[in-house]
Amino acid sequence: MAKRFGGRFSPQPRLDGTDPRPPARPAPGEIRHPLESRTRWVTIMAIPFLISAFWQDPAGLALHLIAFGSIASGMWMTREGLQAEAAYDARRVARRPAIPRKLFGGILTGLGLAIGSYVPGAEAGAGVIGVAGAMLHWLAFGSDPMRDKGMEGIDGVRQDRAQRIVAEGEAHLKAMQDAILRTGDRRLEARVGMFAAAARELFGHVEDNPDNIAALRRYLSVYLQGARDATVKFADLYAQTRDPRARQDYETLLNDLEGEFAARRARLLEGGRTDLDIEISVLRERLAREGVRPSPAASEPAELQRPMTLDDLLIPRESDKPRR
Repeated sequence: MAKRFGGRFSPQPRLDGTDPRPPARPAPGEIRHPLESRTRWVTIMAIPFLISAFWQDPAGLALHLIAFGSIASGMWMTREGLQAEAAYDARRVARRPAIPRKLFGGILTGLGLAIGSYVPGAEAGAGVIGVAGAMLHWLAFGSDPMRDKGMEGIDGVRQDRAQRIVAEGEAHLKAMQDAILRTGDRRLEARVGMFAAAARELFGHVEDNPDNIAALRRYLSVYLQGARDATVKFADLYAQTRDPRARQDYETLLNDLEGEFAARRARLLEGGRTDLDIEISVLRERLAREGVRPSPAASEPAELQRPMTLDDLLIPRESDKPRR
């Protein structure tokens, strides 16, 4: 995904290295959990079950294949659970995963180890190995998120509706990025990536504040669908003609839409600030009617005293000397 870069020689540089814009919202599939690579290593370590299966009798062949398949399936479930956890952690408002994938992954991994280590007459040992494997899986990958995050006071129906509309918007952005690849122009691909980043900032606002979905539905569905259709037609035309006027018109369209998205998000943030000020003023009026007023001492900052040194302990101050 294209990212904005700034520096000394960039337009409108920030000499102090700060940027007031929030970090770009990652696209679906770009969020990675730091423990995902462990699942591949565990799957690789289970390959001896697959190789040794062909030197066994029919019963041993079936057991070793089932053991490898169970471990591989458990690691696949664990990787899906890690991705769901990464998406959960990246959002301020999120529901817990509907399926505890890491839990099922640990069960499948322990079952695969128990089946792979099974020997007739040593069923208890195989069971101990399976339980130990499941416990090690839990220690290595942790547990699934079991609680909703930031859902207090949020309507679940509106949250689900917001998730559906955001998914539709992501589909439109993916279609735009796929269509612009036909032009073979890296600058156009980067420009569409910047537009997608601006749209995803609005997606993040919708996910955090699903109550604003009615005001943003036109931007997330109608405008993005129109931008997708325009991108498809432009890509087909520009790939054949390389018309500079068509390119200029298309880039102007993206600039207008990106500016409209940024302005709309700023208006929503300003509206949220206004609502907060109204709530604070109403609460203060209620407290005043109840006779609760802040004390003058509480509103004034605490008086700072000079720290005491060793000389103060040895030589008393004038105020500490006893009066005669």
